[in-house]
Formats: sequence, structure tokens, C-alpha cells
Amino acid sequence: MTATPGTTGTPGPAGQAGGAVRRLTTAQALVAFLVRQYTERDGERHRLIAATWGIFGHGNVAGIGQALLETGAAMPYLQGRNEQAMVHAATGYARQSGRLSAHAVTTSIGPGATNLVTGAALATVNHLPVLLLPGDTFATRPADPVLQQLEVPYAGDVSVNDCLRPVSRYFDRITRPEALIPAALHAMRVLADPAETGAVTLALPQDVQAEAYDWPAEFFAERVWHVRRPAPDPYELDRAVQAVRAARRPLVVAGGGVHHSAAEDALAAFAAATGIPVASTQAGKGSLRHDHPADVGGIGHTGTATADDLARTADLVIGTGTRYTDFTTASATLFENPDVRFLNINLTGFDAHKLGALPLVADARTALEALTGALAGHRADPAYEAGYTDAKARWERRVDAAYATPDPHARPTQTQVLGLLDELVTDEDILVNAAGSLPGDLHRLWRTRSPHQYHVEYGYSCMGYEIPAAIGVSTAAPDRPVWALVGDGTYLMNPTEIVTAVQENVPVKLVVLQNHGYASIGGLSEATGGERFGTDYRHRAADTRFTGPPLPVDLAANAASLGMRVLRAGTVGELRAALAEARAADQPVCVYVETETPGAGQGPPEAQAWWDVPVAETATRPAAVEARKEYERHRTGRRRHL
Repeated sequence: MTATPGTTGTPGPAGQAGGAVRRLTTAQALVAFLVRQYTERDGERHRLIAATWGIFGHGNVAGIGQALLETGAAMPYLQGRNEQAMVHAATGYARQSGRLSAHAVTTSIGPGATNLVTGAALATVNHLPVLLLPGDTFATRPADPVLQQLEVPYAGDVSVNDCLRPVSRYFDRITRPEALIPAALHAMRVLADPAETGAVTLALPQDVQAEAYDWPAEFFAERVWHVRRPAPDPYELDRAVQAVRAARRPLVVAGGGVHHSAAEDALAAFAAATGIPVASTQAGKGSLRHDHPADVGGIGHTGTATADDLARTADLVIGTGTRYTDFTTASATLFENPDVRFLNINLTGFDAHKLGALPLVADARTALEALTGALAGHRADPAYEAGYTDAKARWERRVDAAYATPDPHARPTQTQVLGLLDELVTDEDILVNAAGSLPGDLHRLWRTRSPHQYHVEYGYSCMGYEIPAAIGVSTAAPDRPVWALVGDGTYLMNPTEIVTAVQENVPVKLVVLQNHGYASIGGLSEATGGERFGTDYRHRAADTRFTGPPLPVDLAANAASLGMRVLRAGTVGELRAALAEARAADQPVCVYVETETPGAGQGPPEAQAWWDVPVAETATRPAAVEARKEYERHRTGRRRHL
């Protein structure tokens, strides 16, 4: 007897000898398998793959598409408009879910598959799980080439999906139905592994997707993947304790691993017990509440003066769940103390050993709890605590000045927009951002009230992330207000998922800041001698450069044309009212505001640390010549920590 989909029967010729089987297509088997996968951590269980995003074409419509239709509500389907955006939405969902639950993304072959690459890189850089299921060309090659196939003369087994190999933590091409069994198990292992997770790709030739096979019933048994919390090695823990006790000016650098481990309470307890200050990377911001006595704000190029001054004099830097990007280290110029040493708590040995550190390879929460216990009775010098407490108070006054809105009838600056949000939000609100000048302002100024409020993707800093990611975040946290903060440059990169938000009635609050160009890169261009070339959205002028009037682009009208309710705000007073109205809305809303360029003495504080962007070594234009002199001055401060 041959089993129909979803039933058991005896083995067919291709099946396993003995035992029950299910005759399904490869695509049906994959979806049925995914429905039964779970993660477990600390006694709580979650669906590993909670939903599947998809755009269908000839590479997946008759395979994965048909399988999702067969499966019904057991595997929810989410309709996207852009393949990269679907990955961003899945990534936002995974981050908000603490990496314990993820989404799958399916596409057709060709451009649908290659559009996944940017999103996959973002997920892998940030160690966030997403399952990619791109269609692929025929495994059996009955017609070669097929529509959208890229022919590679030197290799018949290469397709465009191989672009996903370097940006995936695991990659396999399923050229036979039975090959799915080990590949699917490996895929789940990587997705659930806190040290290995990222984008996982199973490339699915379209003929194999539709091919039937007698699958062993055991393949569809419920599986629970335990998310481990590795404890520190006793020897490494002892060395860490000695290092902390010997330090006179210790500083914690909290990274994204604190959030991934749900170690915020453990970090707060460690800081309260020891008095050691805590600075945060972009990914780690919110590890402590902004008003925790030990929180000194962001660190590095976009950090606070308080944190960066502490970093310059620190003799022990306790990196916790951070990979030390150049923004964190100010391109290897920040940690100036000649005697500085590093102690790195990290799940991966690769990151734990960076900067010549003492490694403490362990789960962040487990390690912090062990370190706190072993340091019982030890506390930082009271004068050291008093010093950073006073410095923090001074910085808060600078934040107040940047946020101040003295004239309700004036057009707001970008930092004043953040100040108005700061007045409005509670612990429940979540802010999503990724690129432009906003990440710097947010890292320096934002007062984070809860562990998951600050959702700034700065590992890949991908323009176009914010809107789809906000949808993913809202899917994971449906009862919390979710704000997507975007500039006009980012908006123009990827507004398509507004349609998805409208279709699903996901009540994201989109704030579009119109400043007529790439403000962040414009500032960087000016600082490096580029004179803001190619960074403004303006008409061409007589000198052939883009220095004419601003383009007559109406992004608010664009958002409205995609079905979103739009609130226009021209002044501080109007913006305050619009933000309040948007927060109360139970449908997707866009708040559109044209921002004012800050005048002298206004705007955010300048960068408190350097960032290395090489400047032309030879140039004829005076701006570049002067910028090179400044570059040479700064780069002398670079050092290798060995």
C-alpha cells in the first residue's frame, strides 16, 4: 500500500526496510518536519520554526508553496514583497524571540534566491537564526538551462544559490529526497546552537521538491533542541577572579551576548555587588536600564563621554558577549592605558580570545553568576565609583540639552524627535533602527528602559532593515508598541513591506525623518575631505553637481499610496501630538516629519572617539589635504593588544 500525505504505510522501493513510513514530496516532508521542531532553555519550550515567509515563483510554487497549502495552520504563512525584506523580518522576529524561535524564508530560483544574500549576511553577522529555503535549478537537468539559471561553464553543479555559502552558517543542496534527512537535522542543530547560529540555507532543486519518497515516520517525531548554558572552566574562572581583584579601574563592555543569554539580571547583580561600571555596544545597549547606577552608556565612536573616558584609563576591560567591532574599540585607539588587559566572557573561543584576553568561554548568564559568587565581598574603589557617577550626571545634562524643545512652533531637529519620543515611551516600547545618523544619536543619547527596547542593528548596519524588522519584532511581541525610525535614504531602500504591515494589520509605528539625503555619510564625507559629494538628494546645478534645490519627493504620499495611515508633522508641537496618536493606534501608522539642521550649540554631542576611515593620501582639493593631516594625527593612536 502506498501512503497518502500525512498517513502511514509500508515501505515503498525507495524507503527504509521495516517500520512505518509516510509517502510525501520532499517539500511536504520538510514542512512536516519543521512543524515538529522545538527549542528548550531554562525549562521553557518554543517552536523553532514558527512561520514561513514566502514569495512564489517557478522554483518553489509547486514544491514548498504546495506543501504549505497542504499543511495549513500548522505552519503559518506570511506573504512578503521583497526577498531581502522577508529575511529582515525573520531576523527581527528571531532577535525579539531571544533566538529561541525563528522563521523560514522561501523563494524561487534566480533573483529571488540572490535577493536573500544581504539579509543572510545580516543574520549571520548578528548571530541570529533564520532558515532560508531558496528554490534551485533542476537536479536531474531535463532542460538546461532553465529560466533564470546562471550557467557556469567550468562547473555544472554550481548555481546562484552558491552565493549564499559565505553568508550561511550551514549550507546544503538537497539533490535527492533522502539527502534531506541528515541536512534538515544539521540545519536545526545549527539554528539552535547559541555559539553557531545564523543564517542556514537548504537549497531545494525544484524537481526534488516535488518528488515523492517513502519517509521513515521517525523523521517526523517531535524533537526538542536544548539550548545549552555552558559553565565556565574552573581554571579560567579562577584566573578571571584574580584579574578582577587586581584591577583598580575595571570596566565591563556589555555586548549583544548579554541579551541573547537573557543575562541582564545577572549583569545588574554583578554591577551592584562590585560597583564596576558597565558600558554597552550597540547590540548590548539596554543590558542595564539607563538609570542603573553602574550604567555609563554607549562605548566607542558613538559612545558617551563617560564611557569613553573610562575606557581610556581602564586597566581591565571585561568584555561580555561582544566581538569588539571597530566602532566599539574606536578603531583600536580607545583603550589607551599601557597596562590595560582584557577578560572576555563569550560562548565562542574565537571571540573570547580577542585582544590577547584572558578567555572565559561560557554562557554569559552562567559566567556572570559564577563570577559574582566568586568575587563575594570585593568592590571597586569608592572614589572610582563616585567619579563615574558624577561624570554620568554631567552627560545626562548634555542629553537634556540635546532633547530640549523650547519653541513648539519650530521645525524639530533629529535629536529633538528622539527627545519627544523619550517623553512618550514606557518600558514596553521597542525602537528599531539600523543605519544612517540615527544609530549614533541613539547610542549616545537614548535612555533605554527595558532589555529589549533598543533594537538597533549595527553589526551589518543595513539600510532598509527597519520597516520589515519592525514587522518581525511586532509579530514576536504583539502587545508592545514597536517603532521603526528611518531616514529618507533608508526609506527609499526598502519601503515595500508597508504593504505587508497593512495586509496583516501589524500596528508598527513608522517615523520617517526627511532630511533630503544621506545625512550620516554626508557628515563622514565632509570629515574625510569628500565635501559631501553625492550625498544630498538634490537637482543637478550648473556646476553639474547635486547642489540644486531639494528633489520634490513626497515620502508621506508614497507611504499613503501603499495603504498606510500617515500623520504629517511640521512643528515640534504637531510632532508631539502625532507621536502620541501613533502610539495609541491599533493599525500601522506613519509619522512624517521634515527635520531641521541643528544650529550652533544644538544637536547631539560630537563623537567622543575616533573611527578609522582612510583619507586620500594625495589630493589637490584643500579639504582632502586637511582631512589627511587630521587622519595622520589620529592613526598614531592605534595599537595592537597582545
